[in-house]
Amino acid sequence: MTEKRRILVFCASSTACEPHFHAAAETLGRSIAEAGHTLVYGGGAKGSMGAVADGALAEGGEVVGIIPRFMRELEWAHHGISELQLVDDMQTRKRLMLETADAIVTLPGGSGTFEELFDAVTSKRLGIFTHPIVILNQNGFYEPLFELMRSSVSERFMNEQHLDIWHSVSHVEEVLPAIEAVEPWPDNAVEFATR
Repeated sequence: MTEKRRILVFCASSTACEPHFHAAAETLGRSIAEAGHTLVYGGGAKGSMGAVADGALAEGGEVVGIIPRFMRELEWAHHGISELQLVDDMQTRKRLMLETADAIVTLPGGSGTFEELFDAVTSKRLGIFTHPIVILNQNGFYEPLFELMRSSVSERFMNEQHLDIWHSVSHVEEVLPAIEAVEPWPDNAVEFATR
């Protein structure tokens, strides 16, 4: 039987991007709920954030949003989710998200999504967060990022093993199987964090 997880999804609130990004987010939300997992995300109601939450809710799933108070005051919060946790700032939001998650999925997004992903990657490199990180490389969106990370390894800012911190898939249907297939991250990750 598949372990039930709290799956944290990093994604965007933009409504201006191509609709297929929102469609993939909705499909992911549905698949998370259908598998009996809990969706954890940034608590927003628009863009891919709203779509992933709506997808999970449509299948009767549990959805936990974590959002700074100022964003709720701006009317950015989703009011239909199972639980909305309010925090004081973006830093607390990221910390609480990582503490809550059993796995992370990163969808295409902007600077906020990139920041969340890099925070998780760094935390895993240091052995603070040891769970799976899966990146949905939809339409090759993250290829420039992967090239940058490979350059970081080739220039010896990171080592080859650090390329295993995350796993990339091209289609949303591959996300949950990838989470299940990820090998455990070493307990001694901090020992090779700077090598």
